[in-house]
Amino acid sequence: QVQLVESGGGLVQAGGSLRLSCAASGSIFSINAMGWYRQAPGKLRLLVADITPGGRTTYADSVKGRFTISRDNAKNTVYLQMDSLKAEDTAVYYCNAVRVYVAYWGQGTQVTVSS
Repeated sequence: QVQLVESGGGLVQAGGSLRLSCAASGSIFSINAMGWYRQAPGKLRLLVADITPGGRTTYADSVKGRFTISRDNAKNTVYLQMDSLKAEDTAVYYCNAVRVYVAYWGQGTQVTVSS
């Protein structure tokens, strides 16, 4: 089992920045991709960004150029730096980790961007 604990959400004005963190614990060996998804009310949970152990990244088109994902393999932690936030970025953000073809999820952290 893998446990994921997120932190860093909150309320910010449009144009502002937030940094999310997600620390993995438990059976952390062989964790492959880690990333962030988000789910707005009444909408599907969608990929925001993910990163492999080697540092290869993937971003949703809507966040390219504004969000940056990074990973500290020694600390088993993944970060999401969110800049130039927009009202449409408002959602619950979930950390995700894949290990041996099984996906694990954090409890979610609320990000609210006021316009």
